[in-house]
Amino acid sequence: MDRLASFGNDPFDKPPCRGCSSYLTEPYIKCAECGPSPFLLCLQCFTKGFEYKKHQSDHKYEIMTSDFPVLEPGWTAQEEMALLEAVMDCGFGNWQDVAYQMRTKTKEECESHYMKNFINNPLFSSTLLSLRKTKDSRFAEGAIPFKPTDDPPRPTFDSVLSRDMAGYMPARADFMEEFDNYAEWDLKDIDFVDDDSDILRALKLSVVDIYHSRLKERQRRKKIIRDHGLINLRKFQMLERCYPKEVQELYDVMRRFARVVGPIEHDKFIESHALEFELRREIRRLQEYRKAGIKSFCSAKVYERAKRMREDERRKRTMLCDVLQYIQDGRACQQWLSKQAAIDAGITPAVTTITVSATGRRSAPPLNLTGLPGTEKLNEREKELCQVVRLVPGAYLEYKQALLNECRRQGGLRLAQARALIKIDVNKTRKIYDFLIKEGYITKA
Repeated sequence: MDRLASFGNDPFDKPPCRGCSSYLTEPYIKCAECGPSPFLLCLQCFTKGFEYKKHQSDHKYEIMTSDFPVLEPGWTAQEEMALLEAVMDCGFGNWQDVAYQMRTKTKEECESHYMKNFINNPLFSSTLLSLRKTKDSRFAEGAIPFKPTDDPPRPTFDSVLSRDMAGYMPARADFMEEFDNYAEWDLKDIDFVDDDSDILRALKLSVVDIYHSRLKERQRRKKIIRDHGLINLRKFQMLERCYPKEVQELYDVMRRFARVVGPIEHDKFIESHALEFELRREIRRLQEYRKAGIKSFCSAKVYERAKRMREDERRKRTMLCDVLQYIQDGRACQQWLSKQAAIDAGITPAVTTITVSATGRRSAPPLNLTGLPGTEKLNEREKELCQVVRLVPGAYLEYKQALLNECRRQGGLRLAQARALIKIDVNKTRKIYDFLIKEGYITKA
């Protein structure tokens, strides 16, 4: 009668009893003569003398139990296996969760026992040292001592850091919710027994093969996320903004091909296109110099200075055209003269608005869209709307997309909903809403 280790701490990890098909709990009986697959019985079936096929009640047997110390008194074999499983599940150093999963030991007991018997054990150290010397004696001068590193970040569930890291847990190198998170459910009821027919056994093996393929896909996706640094999405987006706008658009398009190549090759590809963009811009600048008859960089500096002066004069003429229609309004003229004086002095002019004069309320002049980002994405009617409403094209495009998404989601949109969605002046919201209704972009609810 021997005392052997069990299959595991979880009763669901053990095969069921051959007599009553119930889950086995320690201690239980294993037939020493039936094989090669273990023939296991619970104590109740064993005392009744259960017999099945080749198994007889007078066969030799073994009592399977793990209720005995292995490394030190006070720690049974079952607790040793539970400790190793808890460290594997919760990660090394996460002793609070390890103790919670153990339930029979405290945090300090788990840490001291693991460090003493599995990390700093001289028997294990000498074994590892001999194996390392046998494998590569040229580089191994001695055993590498264990040195605990800094504790990795442990963001709490649903915290800002956890959301930024997409639920990644560095201590376990896993995500809070894995890809195909419930793939293991298809295997929880599969049990290979000797009585299975060939077709049933082939079917079970096919299910296991499918599960292995799903695991490979999970590991492949996880490797892509780690290698390309996509865990901290905010940091990744900040790196994207370092490139010019044209390169950022290319980065967004080519991101889907990052899974095909490695991270270094993908970064080299983006960097090469960023360099190409810089070279093309420099070539266009040199071509402009050649077209203007410039043959030296000294002349190019004079050309750039004169070009800036021409741009300033053009901007001044534009401001003058904007204010000519209010030439009879003394207050508007005074505001324009103050802005002109600030520009001449090299000071950024303060943003002023046309106020109510003695003759009544006057509307502000149309907005000049020249050079504003996003203007090229507007049609003529949208440009006219932005000029009248005095709304920059980028903000208009953002408001337009928000209203389109809300209308598509609800099947229609009311003015009150548009005003609640866009937090700007209600009159501007009304004009944008009416314009989108008239152009057919959205429909009334």
